[in-house]
Amino acid sequence: MQPTDYRILGLNRIFSSSELVDIMDCQSQAISILSYFATSLFDKNKIDDVLWDIAENCIAELGLEDCVIYLLDERKKLLIQKAAYGNKSQGERKILSPITIPLGKGIVGYVAMTGQAEIIDDVSVDSRYILDDLQRGSELTVPLLLDEKVIGIIDSEHSEKFFYDTSHLYLFELIAQLTVKKLSHVIQNNKNSFTNDNAYFKQFCQLLEDEKIYKNESLSLSTVAGQLNISANYLSQLINKLCDSNFSDVVNKLRVEEAMRCITHSDYSGYTMEGIGYEAGFHSKSSFYSAFKKHTGITPSEYEKKYKKSS
Repeated sequence: MQPTDYRILGLNRIFSSSELVDIMDCQSQAISILSYFATSLFDKNKIDDVLWDIAENCIAELGLEDCVIYLLDERKKLLIQKAAYGNKSQGERKILSPITIPLGKGIVGYVAMTGQAEIIDDVSVDSRYILDDLQRGSELTVPLLLDEKVIGIIDSEHSEKFFYDTSHLYLFELIAQLTVKKLSHVIQNNKNSFTNDNAYFKQFCQLLEDEKIYKNESLSLSTVAGQLNISANYLSQLINKLCDSNFSDVVNKLRVEEAMRCITHSDYSGYTMEGIGYEAGFHSKSSFYSAFKKHTGITPSEYEKKYKKSS
């Protein structure tokens, strides 16, 4: 029996069953990237926030030089730059010299008109190419399709010719689907919610219970989020909602329980109390004592005396 891939389960509300089969057959990197994108977008409730998150993460997760997202103003038949990363980004989510492109004009406008994605290996020999900020070598342009209708474009350019390949195209098309799904939720004002059957929460619990990751004294929210291939912000919200506690308290509670087991087990009879704290995952005696008293109301030494007296 194959182990459960929780990253796939986390995408089951975004992609159809047949699409998930294709995704499972593709490279693991694609699954990880999509999983991160989906969770990063979870708490975004404004169109601009969704678009900027996608543009920024296209660079961070895919290692690209440039990414610009356009939305189509259907009344004016214009594609308007809404989010960018790379040279077009001024920081603070502002676009440097934003441009508009008429429907059907340039590579971006042409893809918006046809609804068919394109890879341009060498833009210098494509008469449709419109120079924006810098002269580039190649371009990848993918439409955002809602009910088979183009609502925008995700566009990426690179300084190298022949940079983009079919794996880039496949990922961008999946990311485009994810983006449209999230945008439709925002437009419909759908609210996200967490439940105990959340795939990422199940995997988080598995890491705690089966792999006992809490015993790692350098454990952090960001490192666990990295293991799950989700955003740290999403994981934090997930824990706060379903555990009614924050990440630190959840981990320290398990460490305290581990320390209590050690204190009452003969295998640890030769350990100092500080050594037991380190064994449970605490990085210092003070953090051990502080957490132990918070979760039990007494110190580790008092707990040991109480146990010995009752046994």
